[in-house]
Amino acid sequence: MYGTYVKDNLSLEENNRMFQWNAETETISLLLEELAPDLIISSIRGDFSAQTHIHFEIIAYLVKFQKKLIFISSANVFDVFTNYPSYEYDKTLSQSVYGRFKIKIENALLRLPNHLYNIVRLPMIYGHNSPRIKELKWMHDLKEPIEVFPNVVINATTQDKFVQQMHYIINRDLEGVFHLGSKDLIHHKELVSEICEGLRLSNPVFKNVYNSNEDRYIAVIPKDNLLPKNLQITIEDVILNSVKLS
Repeated sequence: MYGTYVKDNLSLEENNRMFQWNAETETISLLLEELAPDLIISSIRGDFSAQTHIHFEIIAYLVKFQKKLIFISSANVFDVFTNYPSYEYDKTLSQSVYGRFKIKIENALLRLPNHLYNIVRLPMIYGHNSPRIKELKWMHDLKEPIEVFPNVVINATTQDKFVQQMHYIINRDLEGVFHLGSKDLIHHKELVSEICEGLRLSNPVFKNVYNSNEDRYIAVIPKDNLLPKNLQITIEDVILNSVKLS
């Protein structure tokens, strides 16, 4: 198994299975030629134009050598459809630059044979020591307002469950589109409030942000490609995992 990183990191530099690589300034073709991976997991961040170029290089590699890509996508590919949650094979449409970028890569993959790709769409990721939980604690300690969306209905997951689900998809060589979020829904403010309560963050200050007067759904619900029950997750699981002790 090999990986890439961008910023200087001494521990990673000493790891001969990690490669410093910048999607905005370097091609991926040389790295693919050197490593010849059978499976690529793409969770690249950065400039969307550079990312698009890189992904089309990867797609050319998949087609030429019959290898596989797991593309980590997002609930934002559905951010125009606000009246209901979205399922794996619903039409995608986005009004955000981020969502449209994800759709562009998804559409390119959907034109390939099924065995060459997975599209994995994620909701908000929480969980013990996740960046979102660290930010909540940090904002609370600084007595800064925590931004919440009272009218936004979401599902969520944890980093631990995501890793388990990915392990299963890879080992079983599954094909298709997967929604790796909780099977139930909650308002964003309610979820954050319950996590703060579980973390014993006393008197958190919330900044309510209203994008509409009605409930607005941004949720990717699993339906067509369900994983086994032990790999499914609920909002209650998300909360419990997010507040557990070290």
